[in-house]
Amino acid sequence: MKRISTYMKNFDMQYHLRLREWRLNEIQNKIASQTRIKELRNDPVSAAHATRYSSRITRMERFSENVATLKSRQQIAEGYMQEALDILQRVREIAVTGATGTFTKQEKQYMGEEVNQLLNELVEIANASSGEGTTLFAGSRNLSKPFRVSLGNVPGGTGEVIVSVEYTGNIQESLAEISEGSYIKSTFAGNRVFWAEHQVLLATRDATNYQVSTDSAIYIDGHRVELKTGDNIHAIIAKINDSNAPVKAKLDPVTNALMIETTTPHQLWLEDGEGCRVLRDLGLLSDDGALPPHNISDEARISGGSAFDMLISLRGSLYRGDTIQIGGSALKGIDNALNNLLNTITDLGSKHERLELVGERLAYEIPEMVAKKSREVDLDITRAITELKMLESAHRAALQTAGRILQPTLLDFLR
Repeated sequence: MKRISTYMKNFDMQYHLRLREWRLNEIQNKIASQTRIKELRNDPVSAAHATRYSSRITRMERFSENVATLKSRQQIAEGYMQEALDILQRVREIAVTGATGTFTKQEKQYMGEEVNQLLNELVEIANASSGEGTTLFAGSRNLSKPFRVSLGNVPGGTGEVIVSVEYTGNIQESLAEISEGSYIKSTFAGNRVFWAEHQVLLATRDATNYQVSTDSAIYIDGHRVELKTGDNIHAIIAKINDSNAPVKAKLDPVTNALMIETTTPHQLWLEDGEGCRVLRDLGLLSDDGALPPHNISDEARISGGSAFDMLISLRGSLYRGDTIQIGGSALKGIDNALNNLLNTITDLGSKHERLELVGERLAYEIPEMVAKKSREVDLDITRAITELKMLESAHRAALQTAGRILQPTLLDFLR
């Protein structure tokens, strides 16, 4: 109920003028920000939808950036792998030529010198860095060179040459998310890319009566294998074979010792879990606290080498003029290294194709999601300007009317 008083017309006029000023301010702010929702109460449902759309757009843009980064990194890595492949193919040609038996020992030593230079270049490729300065083939330990060389003198060689190449990176995988809940590897482990043979590790301790003393876990190629108290060697072997690790375990029929063999060409990566001594007690790992892959026990026998080992072996055979060795194990090792590198490049190509498809899908989805958000929050600028002009006209008319109705001023009371 309104109270009829002398001030009623003034109060009413002030109220309606302030209301129109507030509406003018609201529409001006909306036009300035190009959105019809300044506060949640403007349209709670649309605001909720817009928030979800904004979150989705931000995530898809992040996915798109991840895809672009991965494609660039993979293209650089593939370039180095192709160069390594060319080197191995040239080395194979030399091996085939040297195995014919028509060349003198001196001529084979010349071939060995070429293999030595190709070996040096292969090491440089394996230690290559990306544009950001991080190494490509060191796993997640990409701030240092993944391969460390040892120099020495070999019979038939001139001066110091590479006599061994050790991997100092790791096998930890860095994953990049390329779509909701979908990940792809963004790192390369050099002891997989530049490997040649299946590695076999054979302990020398009899494990017939061995039992696990406490609940524990071992890690094989980064895969956790759970062991229970009382597990004997056959249970351990079964659990290793049932795991996702690319290895095959068995009991050697002669020594009754544990033997682990890789199912794909790569270097074994073995660790005992915290408080666990299973692999050490079985004679596979040493007690000196070294980190993998340099923690293999001196008592254990290990076979299977890298691409560098194959080139070093071939170079030595050429220096010695050993035709049988050149055309036998040396040539076979080069073929193994070639096959493994070809498989790696093929796998990289399939990942690149997947990234291409994901990138195309994101390029289509992002504008669609932006359009959905636009339909929820964007302002109809034509309608807003029309409303603004109507409010301005009404406000101007209200001011003119108020000026005629409320004519007395302060000067009228000074007479």
